[in-house]
Amino acid sequence: MTAEMGIFETMFNCRAMRRLSDQPVPQAQLVKLIEAAEQAASGSNSQRRRWIIVRDPAQKAKLAELNRAVSEDYVSARIERGEALPHHDRESRKRMLQAVLWLARNMQRIHALIIACYEFDAPPTEQDRARAHSSVYPGVQNLLLAARALGLGAVLTTYALNRYEDFVAALELPSNFAAYALIPVGYPLGKFGPVTRLAVEQVMRFDKWSI
Repeated sequence: MTAEMGIFETMFNCRAMRRLSDQPVPQAQLVKLIEAAEQAASGSNSQRRRWIIVRDPAQKAKLAELNRAVSEDYVSARIERGEALPHHDRESRKRMLQAVLWLARNMQRIHALIIACYEFDAPPTEQDRARAHSSVYPGVQNLLLAARALGLGAVLTTYALNRYEDFVAALELPSNFAAYALIPVGYPLGKFGPVTRLAVEQVMRFDKWSI
């Protein structure tokens, strides 16, 4: 029996996994991801997060096309520019962007797409939707960590939500719901490994920001 990953091991090895197989994920494991997500805090303990697990091929195709329509040209242009960051050299950046492009072209084949939503009392304003971010994204992070602990790959994406009205229409969301994230989940085609992050000394100060 494989030992369960500790929380720090899970966090330090929770890469965004974009290349995922079409191999079916047991329904019990998908439900476990939502159970884990729901352990996260929410504002005033509102517990208004709502989740949709999309496995139907036709539904996946609709969402995948919205994602592809927004992301493919944008990501291809970034690859052609050869962009880089101080902490992410050009070649590493290219590999990451190629994985984003792979996802844009193959999302419909991945076994499950999980949608993170929030239920309001009435149709939300933009301010309402913005305030709920702090209740939704802790649950999303729990879900990503739980996927890693179960040996599943997952990644948070939002490209498809740029076509927001089409996105919520495809999901037939009630008018008092808002959608926040699309999370492909499946068995990874690549290997897990440690994340690469800036040294803590570069991103942290005590008491006030001074160099």
